[in-house]
Amino acid sequence: MKKLSILLLGAFTLSCSSTDQTPDAYGNLEATEVFVSAEVGGKIIQSSIREGSLLEENQIILTVDTTQLYLKKGQTEAMISALREKLQNIPIQLEVYQKKEQLLRREVQRVKNLLEAGAATQKQLDDLSGELEVITRQSEALESQLSTTNRSILSEIKPLNWQLLQLEDQITRSAIKSPISGTVLQKFKEPGEMVMPGQPVAKLANLERMEARIFITGDQLSSIKLGGQAKVSIDGTEGNIVYDGTIIWISDRAEFTPKSIQTKAERVNLVYAVKLEMKNDGSLKIGMPVDVTFVL
Repeated sequence: MKKLSILLLGAFTLSCSSTDQTPDAYGNLEATEVFVSAEVGGKIIQSSIREGSLLEENQIILTVDTTQLYLKKGQTEAMISALREKLQNIPIQLEVYQKKEQLLRREVQRVKNLLEAGAATQKQLDDLSGELEVITRQSEALESQLSTTNRSILSEIKPLNWQLLQLEDQITRSAIKSPISGTVLQKFKEPGEMVMPGQPVAKLANLERMEARIFITGDQLSSIKLGGQAKVSIDGTEGNIVYDGTIIWISDRAEFTPKSIQTKAERVNLVYAVKLEMKNDGSLKIGMPVDVTFVL
């Protein structure tokens, strides 16, 4: 009789323990997925990734053929070079007029001295002064004309310089890089295939930190908060494996209970979505079902 009482007490204790360990919520694991898209269209000539491979941030994963871009770049550089050759060297063009102007100024000064000594006439001085003024005006007109020509040429070069920068940027973007450090979940393009700008070439996710998306009832809201802790367990071959999770998001509005989601209460029409984050030791996989028990 005593042994039977002990067995019954043990069974009652196990029953209570099992009830106490009933999860507060259920859900599935997920990770933030990133679609890597091509920024430049063309033929893929090189690929260094495969599904399941680990990538570092800014690691080159695909390369698009840049032959046409390099040809356009060379053409643009040739056009810029041809236009620069048309630029006028204003100092050299004005050198002849400047020398004539210097000679005439000296001659005008010499005639002024002779005029004061009575060895020259006023007409000689006036003629030289007039000739000096003509040379000066011609020099100013030529300088203005050459400056206008150069400004016109430079205005043609300016958009070509921007076009050259655009081509260089496109060539740089032809090497598609991983935006994050993560794992390749899916690869959409292979070498030799064509890709268009904006078309996805791979799907990545950082699996080092996993998220559990669960749903709770309204009466559970008051017992949790952002930054709160929880125990997240998954099924293992030798029992449940438990991870420490942190609540990182709580929905601010209720929604109808998804059919595939179970909740602690049986007759619930509305639930709130909650996300927990946990470190992945390699056992956690996207889509894996989890049980969550809040640490109150």
